[in-house]
Amino acid sequence: MEWSIGEVAKRSGVTSRTLRHYESIGLLLPSSTGTNGYRYYDEAALVRLQRILLLRELGVGLSAVADALAGRGDDVAALETHLGWLHGERSRITTQIGSVSATLAALKGKEKLMPEQMFEGFDHTQHKAEVEERWGAKAYADGDKWWRGLGEDGKKGFLEEQARIQDAFSAAQTAGLGPESDEAQAAAARQFDWVKAGWNGKAPSAEAFTGLGEMYVADERFGKNYTRVHATGAEFVRDAMRVYAERNLA
Repeated sequence: MEWSIGEVAKRSGVTSRTLRHYESIGLLLPSSTGTNGYRYYDEAALVRLQRILLLRELGVGLSAVADALAGRGDDVAALETHLGWLHGERSRITTQIGSVSATLAALKGKEKLMPEQMFEGFDHTQHKAEVEERWGAKAYADGDKWWRGLGEDGKKGFLEEQARIQDAFSAAQTAGLGPESDEAQAAAARQFDWVKAGWNGKAPSAEAFTGLGEMYVADERFGKNYTRVHATGAEFVRDAMRVYAERNLA
């Protein structure tokens, strides 16, 4: 039995564009292609997709996912390994739930706010391998040093600013404005400053900034931050960042 790309996208939550991207890099090939060009996936392909998504949820980069899948042909053994990782992830999420619950209780005046509890379970080092793979070991080391030096208030403010930027992009799109509008460009400027701060004060080049925008579309882990209000939110942000780079960074 085979399922069409549309059916797989609907059931898995992965966009058709992402499935085609996985195909283009050889990560997930359709089991067959119809005369109309439609792609179809059999049971083996769905199992492989599940393994890909499990690894992606754990923060593994695409090239590392490909290496992991190429190095293990036993689906049962691989899924048992994934299951162990998921149990560890569940423990981390449980810790995060407790951390956020404690913060809410403090904000409601029921408890004393304890900064050391606010970031329990939020381990930025889980993305170390992917950052080093994409931008090099020095980039991770510099970013890690900067993050640790922020202090609890600085970390909280940094995350809150990104949430406000996301809201600004969404507001511009809701108003029917384009990526080139003043409102969208103001949000893009804030995004640039936010990225610059996250790179320890080093301003991203036009290529790097537009590349990040493309990543928001291609990588669902990042894109989901911009699609809470609009399904095409990531594309809107990407286009606004591209316009900003063309106008200010060229």
